[in-house]
Order: sequence, then structure tokens, then C-alpha cells
Amino acid sequence: MWQVVGQPKAITLLERSIQMGQLSHAYLFVGPPHVGKLTLALNLAQAVNCGAATPPCGECASCRRIAAHKHADVQIIGLISEEKREIGIEQIREMQAAASLPPYEGKHKVFIFDKAELLSHEAANCLLKTLEEPLPQVLLILLTARESALLPTIVSRCQRVELRPLPISLVKETLTEHYHVAEQRVELLARLSGGCLGWALLAMQDEELLEGRSRRLATLVDLSHASLKQRFAYAAELATQFSKSREEVEEVLALWLQWWHDLLLIKGGNGKSITNLDQQSMLFQQARDFSTRQVMDFIYHLQVTHEQLEQNANPRLALEVLMLGMPQK
Repeated sequence: MWQVVGQPKAITLLERSIQMGQLSHAYLFVGPPHVGKLTLALNLAQAVNCGAATPPCGECASCRRIAAHKHADVQIIGLISEEKREIGIEQIREMQAAASLPPYEGKHKVFIFDKAELLSHEAANCLLKTLEEPLPQVLLILLTARESALLPTIVSRCQRVELRPLPISLVKETLTEHYHVAEQRVELLARLSGGCLGWALLAMQDEELLEGRSRRLATLVDLSHASLKQRFAYAAELATQFSKSREEVEEVLALWLQWWHDLLLIKGGNGKSITNLDQQSMLFQQARDFSTRQVMDFIYHLQVTHEQLEQNANPRLALEVLMLGMPQK
């Protein structure tokens, strides 16, 4: 049984490929963080190693061991420590050595590259050799939220499978029926998730996730009436953080975009559809401080900044320009 929620096109594609014996040697799963890429990759690893008539059954020894991350032939490759910023060439060479050996306890060896966009240049080129010369009984699955950061030659040698955010109604239904979350909390978590069920599940288990979000939003509100010197100081702080964890800064910008989109909804008379339900009073108060044109212009600035950071622009310069574009209360 496929465990990933709300991705029928992806599941149908993989099921047909398995049934027809036309499984690709490499897949690229593309989608936003927490949308279910790793869950689907593990399900595919189960499916190609399952002995049931309709794999993955989820019940056989192979399926259970893969779900528990204990299967000898299924390996997840990612950052080896918090200090590391890249997936190194040594990890690829170790993978290649393991791939050259026959499966130990299953039918296929499966190597899952979590956050494949973090492959170093040397590692990516080394992996390319394996993609160009596929080995029998070896399946490579690359997961990424930033397809543009991958080498085009790597993308072209994988079968691309896109995972899209779920409808908010489906997130609410899943949280209610399978996790028994209270109705009021379900509405907030579902909207904040942006259709990424994994984020909602993390927020259920870790209160710090929501507390950290509240702190970031408080900083955003403070910046709306801060001096230019204070804004530039914060831009410098974000730029330093970007050099250590690109993902964290992208989360900040996504949170800001979500906030300003809520302001635009309120300005347009559609306040019932806002995402940040627990911040309604602050949102309505701030919406009175800015014109619709100011809100729209800053949303544009946020989108441009995100694109510039994607294209490896100077982070401090891009973030300082963003601070200049933020309207002042």
C-alpha cells in the first residue's frame, strides 16, 4: 500500500512502470519541502523489493525493514552532519562501490538522494557516470525542492516525477481522520502547511516550529516601522545565515510572502481566506497601515529576491535591496 497522500498521478505512473517491467533506472522527485518526496521514494523502494502480488504490501519483512530504515539494500544519502553544507564526492564513491555488488537481501539496490540539490560539483559529476552507465538491479531516486540547482545533464538522465501541494481540504481531512487533531488546530495547521502534509505533521510534534514562526513574524512586523539602519542590520544577519543554511532563509522569505499575501487578501475584502489565522488582529491592523499598491509592490520585491537568490546573486546585496523595497508604517 502506497503511504504517500494525494499524489495519484505519481503513484499511477510508478505502478504502471513496475507492472509493465519498464521501471526507469533513475527518478527525480520534484516538489516543495515536506510534500511527501521521501515517503514516495521509500514506497517505491518497498514496491521493487516486495514479494506480494500488488506491491508494496507494507506487511512483508522487506516492506517493514525498509519502512524502519533497516534494509541492507536501501540507502538514504544526504548531509552526513549539520556542519556539512554539501553531499560530497566520497559519499558518491561509496555508493558506487555498494552499487557494484549484487543485492544482499532484496531484489534491487535502491539509493535515495535526499536534497539532491546539495550535491557538490564534484559529487554531481561523479554521480553522472552512474546515471550514464546504469547497473542492473540498481535504482537511483533523487529528491529535490530546487530542480534548477541540479546539473541539466543529471536532470535529463532521470525520469521526472512532480509532487504538487495537496488541497487544504485533503490536509484537514487527513489530520482529522488519521491523526485525530482537534478541529480548531486542524484549520490552522492545514492552512499554514500550504498543502505540504509533512509540515503539518512536524508542527503537531514540535511546538518549537510554531514558536519559531511567531518570532519570525514578530520580526517582520517590527521591521515595518524600523529605521533603514536597523533593516540593513537584519539583512546582514540574514545574509550570514544564508551562507550557513540557505534553506532557513528561504523559509523566512516564504513566510513573509505568505504574510503579505494575507494582507493583500484583506485589502481585497477576502479576510476569511487568510493563512495566518492566529495572527488575524495584527494582520488587519497592518492592512490599515499600507495601501494595496504598497502591498502588491512588496510581494513583487519578495518574488524577485527569491529568484535572485536562486540564481546565486550576492545574498547581502539582494536582501538589502529587499529592505529598501519594504514599505514603512
